[in-house]
Amino acid sequence: MAELTEIASGLRFPEGPIAMPDGSVILVEMFGKCITRVKPDGTKEKIADVLGGPNGIAFGPDCGLYICNNGGSFSEVDFLGLTFPGAFNESNYTGGRIQRLDMETGELKDLYTECDGRPLRGPNDIVFDAHGGMWFTDYGIRQERTADFTGIYYAKIDGSMIKEVVFPLESPNGIGLSPDGNTLYWAETFTGRVFKLAITAPGETAQFSTLDPSNVLCGLPGLQWFDSLAVDGDGNVCVATLGLQTAGVTVVSPTGEVLEQILTGDPLTTNICFGGPDFKTAYLTLSGTGRLVSMPWPYKGLKLNY
Repeated sequence: MAELTEIASGLRFPEGPIAMPDGSVILVEMFGKCITRVKPDGTKEKIADVLGGPNGIAFGPDCGLYICNNGGSFSEVDFLGLTFPGAFNESNYTGGRIQRLDMETGELKDLYTECDGRPLRGPNDIVFDAHGGMWFTDYGIRQERTADFTGIYYAKIDGSMIKEVVFPLESPNGIGLSPDGNTLYWAETFTGRVFKLAITAPGETAQFSTLDPSNVLCGLPGLQWFDSLAVDGDGNVCVATLGLQTAGVTVVSPTGEVLEQILTGDPLTTNICFGGPDFKTAYLTLSGTGRLVSMPWPYKGLKLNY
């Protein structure tokens, strides 16, 4: 078990942490339907209410906070003292969307709700490239007898362009970029796979095929599911891992070798980000128990583009 320092508790399914220069961490509370700042002393400050289901967040080049909103595609379920994302409830669903929050004025606006006439279903995680464009996953919606095939999108921050780049995918969740920006990584939850694809130009990739084994970076045996991810300064893909025995963070080298699994004890360990003066402090969201924790990161840190 990793030596974790608890920063805050009582969060309603925290996700999407962003470590700030002042030592605070901004994150979403998916079931709290809000954006929250957690200060170094553990106190919590609500930044904005966000209806639906705020999921992944990232700062863009204009200092706006960009939000993947899954529209409330999960219901909140309490089981054995843990919080789980439960079944889709159509009456609570507001539609998937990409939103921008102005951190100064508090203005929240929708940027994208569809692509090529097809509605976004459940945007999940987001990362910005050095060109100021956003890559994001659409996790889709899983109902009693159906599940979406969805994909990965690339969009501009001014609302002028969105395109589907990778399709079809099954439950794409975490997304990240290699330190040089030339490789796109993403995790699929229920296949338990991390995929990779060469980026050939801003918003463009090499051809993707579900039958091409070279697109798979890593897969884990047994019942181990993947959530969000971050890429560290050594190029390792650090993917939050869901499960009963190996919940935590799986560290995968750029060549696909599993370097280690850092256990947290929370079966719904969902996100990781890096912060601190040298970006060697890892912040983890333990969503099942509603906690934000930190730990020293044993590899090189990495600063995001914005």
